[in-house]
Amino acid sequence: MGGNFIFASILVPLVGTCFLPVIGKKNSKLRDVAALAFIATAFISSTLALPHLLSGSPVTLHYELPLGLSFGFYADALAVFMAMTASFVGTVIVFYSYGYMAEYENQNEYYAMICLFIGAMMGLVFSTNLIFIYAFWEISAICCWRLIGFYREEITILRANKAFIVTVAGALVMLVGFVGIYGQTGTFDLAAMKGTHIPPWIVVLILFGVLSKSATFPMHNWLPDAGVAPSPVTSLLHAAVLVKIGVYAYARLFVETFNIDKMFTVTVPVVAAVSALISAGAAMKANDIKRVIAYSTISQLAFILLGLSCGNKTGVTGGMLYILTHSVAKGGLFLCAGIVEHNVHTKDITKMGGLYKRMPLTALAFMLCAFSIMGIPPFGGFFAKYLVIDGIISSGNTILGAVFIAGAVMTVVYLTRLFVKVFLGQPTFPHVKEGDRRMVVSVMILAILSLLLGIFMPIPSGLASLVGGGL
Repeated sequence: MGGNFIFASILVPLVGTCFLPVIGKKNSKLRDVAALAFIATAFISSTLALPHLLSGSPVTLHYELPLGLSFGFYADALAVFMAMTASFVGTVIVFYSYGYMAEYENQNEYYAMICLFIGAMMGLVFSTNLIFIYAFWEISAICCWRLIGFYREEITILRANKAFIVTVAGALVMLVGFVGIYGQTGTFDLAAMKGTHIPPWIVVLILFGVLSKSATFPMHNWLPDAGVAPSPVTSLLHAAVLVKIGVYAYARLFVETFNIDKMFTVTVPVVAAVSALISAGAAMKANDIKRVIAYSTISQLAFILLGLSCGNKTGVTGGMLYILTHSVAKGGLFLCAGIVEHNVHTKDITKMGGLYKRMPLTALAFMLCAFSIMGIPPFGGFFAKYLVIDGIISSGNTILGAVFIAGAVMTVVYLTRLFVKVFLGQPTFPHVKEGDRRMVVSVMILAILSLLLGIFMPIPSGLASLVGGGL
């Protein structure tokens, strides 16, 4: 029975992708409902695998192929945690899209790519074979490329190509590392390789893929440029799927599967620290609302990478909780930015002001999501950020702990600046009204959940603590 849930979470959005353009040609409203249903099914199916996991019997499916190859799916704590997070936020984003995308053409491709994106994410997190992980990784890159270039303008195409080249090039380097692992072990199956020590050169090759996908310095510039995409797309890239693939791969390979040299518990956090500070500094200077939030994503991903790489249980638990709380809150911030941009027709925050008087619910949702990203108690982001910093300090690296505390302070500064510029002060758009009801409901769901995740933190933390059980 549990295996059926895994298959449903993967196959329903993947197969549904093929039907959405056909349905859309007949009835656009039915297409929209079908897209929501396909992605919601992925969330429900992955959630239904949770009882099997909590009962101590994770679902495992394994199939032998010709030529000594095999593939399988495995619903452990890491996979279920990531699948539930991505598919839930993806469901909210599709519902939000009903309002945001209503005026645009080419919606058949839009919803098909969104659905394929989520299906690829489901396939990637449940796969136990390196080649299948790579295949789903590249499918997500194709979806990213088409969605960033959705408007088909010259600048959007150039930036879509940039994102595609950076992430695919990193993945190809990573693939060389996978081949190196096969040369050492004679298999691509992760279950068969659990506990295997891999040499540093393979780790470095895989890190190229991880850092490029998670937009970590020095391969980070493509992510702020992706802000030319529709706001639901940028929310999907930053919150639910794309950049989370990179940190998921780090957790799957270097926390759950392989043993690597201790030097990486220092070098990776140092790279993360540099990425956090540089991107936070850029966020403090940027005036494009979506670029500010994009630089914030790069900075917050560094906190996730820090938690996963510091080598102890506290940090890994914090990193997993950070994935959840960041996905929810950052998704809300981007969707709020979409409402603002949709109504005032500019992304320049120096031209905004006083919007809380005209858009009070959007302002409230933005503030609640921002509080979680800042790490203000009792929001979910506070507990995740605390555990990550505690993890690195517990590992004996107090200097890096201090650096990330500075990064946390910078987060408060640039998000406060953003809120003040956009929502406070004298109104510059006195005739603007609140956004589409579906869009406002979507951001309020994510905003309230950002608070509830903190109030009921023992629930997600119980699942997060199962990751990295060998630490």
